[in-house]
Amino acid sequence: MNKEALWTKGFIQIWISNFFLFITFYFLLVSLPIYAIRELNVKQSTAGLIVTVFIITAILIRPVAGNLMQKVGKKAIFLTSLLIFLVASIFYLFTDSLSGLLIVRALHGIGFGMATTATGTIVADILPSSRRGEGMGYYSMSMNLAMVIGPFIGLQAINSWGTSTLFILAIIFAFLAILTGGFMKIETGAELEKVEIEGPGKKGFQFNQIFENTAVKISIVAAMFGIVYSSILSFVSVYAENKGFISVSGYFFVVYAIFMLMARPIAGKWFDRYGANKIVYPCIVLFSAGMILLGMAQSEWMFLLSAALIGLGYGSMFPCLQTIAIQKAAPHRRGLATATFLSIFDIGIGFGSYIVGIIGDAIGLNAFYSFSSIYILIGIAVYYYLHGKLIRKEIIVTKKEQLNTGA
Repeated sequence: MNKEALWTKGFIQIWISNFFLFITFYFLLVSLPIYAIRELNVKQSTAGLIVTVFIITAILIRPVAGNLMQKVGKKAIFLTSLLIFLVASIFYLFTDSLSGLLIVRALHGIGFGMATTATGTIVADILPSSRRGEGMGYYSMSMNLAMVIGPFIGLQAINSWGTSTLFILAIIFAFLAILTGGFMKIETGAELEKVEIEGPGKKGFQFNQIFENTAVKISIVAAMFGIVYSSILSFVSVYAENKGFISVSGYFFVVYAIFMLMARPIAGKWFDRYGANKIVYPCIVLFSAGMILLGMAQSEWMFLLSAALIGLGYGSMFPCLQTIAIQKAAPHRRGLATATFLSIFDIGIGFGSYIVGIIGDAIGLNAFYSFSSIYILIGIAVYYYLHGKLIRKEIIVTKKEQLNTGA
């Protein structure tokens, strides 16, 4: 029996568009704080607001975008988000104050939050259900490749090419996101079905208008692990410099991406064949092993080996959790499921970046990384309670039904 195709024209278009969205995100993530400190003369603590404002607006807009996709359709929201993203990128050229930069960042966060909600929903609809786990793994590669390439280009631009070139590149990337994704054909199907969001006689705010209930539990699991992952995004370069690994610090995410890319296709296929539990539990253990090795690293090879384990563990686990969130939702509510998952996950990232700075100052990053491995292992129990045991019950019920049928 022939497998249903994954790499269709639509999937390739949304993959490339998502890549340019995230390369812009990571590109500016590392360069704008430096720009603010050097050219706007702000303090380092104040420069952190540039990241915070972006994440907050992205979090706030995602449930709204997910809800609107049910009413006006995925394509309309996707095109609107890409245009907002481009306009915000252009406005960077005209900012000369911190307040102006924060306003632009807020607008950029709105475009990014809407766009990533739309792309996650669109790709879930494009993928055949029998290969959705595998397909989501490939799709997530676009984000991880951007995570490797974006910071490199951003630092090169701010240090060697100047701020004008920095912002022009941001515009080019945003335009390429529209060029590759904005004109793709998006099937309407279930998204435009007339679905009653409110029950008869119910008015006013209801939780399920802006959040997908079925995605909340697995999103909490993702946010829990996101707290630890934020410590890597925000502080691993500082940690490397303190440990004397500065010569290889730039290769941490390269190694992470290589091992993540090697594992993703296999993890996706196993997810579809054996179920989420067979993937998530080993990934949690690998993630924990990578963090304790990172905290204990006394040499450059140990530092890079930790990146490999984290890439295998966390890098393979994240798309599995996102796939679970989407699969549990009804087809017409996948937009809300994607928005719910990413919003709650980003809360973990944003909260983590704040508390890691405080704890790291108190006990040191090496101790934090080591202790975080215990925290990650606790995540096994959290995952089991919130989701894993449900899958186990479903498997048992299915086997009983098969035995009864055979009898």
